[in-house]
Amino acid sequence: MTQRLRVALAFAAIWLLYQSAEGLGTRWLHSDAVRNVLMVSSLLAAWPLSRWLGWRGYAAYALAGDGWRRWLPGCLVLAVLAKFVAVAVGLRLGAYAGEPAAGSMAVLANVLPMLLLSTFIPSLAEDILTRGFWYRAAGIRWRSGTLFVLASAAIFVLNHIYRLGEGPLEWLRLFAFGLPYAAVLWRSGSLWAALGLHWGWNLGNGLQDLLLPVSVRDAAGATGLSIAAHLALLAIVLLLPRRAVTGDRRRTAIR
Repeated sequence: MTQRLRVALAFAAIWLLYQSAEGLGTRWLHSDAVRNVLMVSSLLAAWPLSRWLGWRGYAAYALAGDGWRRWLPGCLVLAVLAKFVAVAVGLRLGAYAGEPAAGSMAVLANVLPMLLLSTFIPSLAEDILTRGFWYRAAGIRWRSGTLFVLASAAIFVLNHIYRLGEGPLEWLRLFAFGLPYAAVLWRSGSLWAALGLHWGWNLGNGLQDLLLPVSVRDAAGATGLSIAAHLALLAIVLLLPRRAVTGDRRRTAIR
């Protein structure tokens, strides 16, 4: 079996598990339990598939090394802050209207563990599919970081198959989201950095719903603020020096 065929089959397996989580679990069976099992399965399957492609553990997706402590915490906090700043600006501009707080700090302490887990798993699963896999496992020799970032952002849009019917503004929002996530992977060489931004934004959504709930008064304006927040994240990411990556090499040479 050729390496290209292995890559195609590995991607198809992870993609089908990921997409079936919403398609089968949520939309067809209306079961959160099925959705969660399938989403976790996409992450678990990625490990043996990485080894099948000739890498150690999750190294096929740039998840090896110390990126979890070097990049994840700072990127996570940065994205959460970006979410709250976007909402605060939206309140000032009238894109949002404030609502009564949904819970106290005690309530937050109770729900935070589940909120962390429920935002972490799908964020990581999608990061593997739309960024890490194409950065390393696919074996593509990207000519430039710009090309990789644009391609990954486009793949991120296409991966949201259940949102494509919402139209061009939603496509633009997803594409803008994908830019800093892919760029920070390229600059750092670690998918943990991309996960930090992606997970941080999703976590920020949950925290904001609890601590600073709002209703949308101007949908286009709210979308524009989310896009602006991610372009600001992209600008910050582009200030980072490109890190030379020497680790995460293949475990074996597959013929």
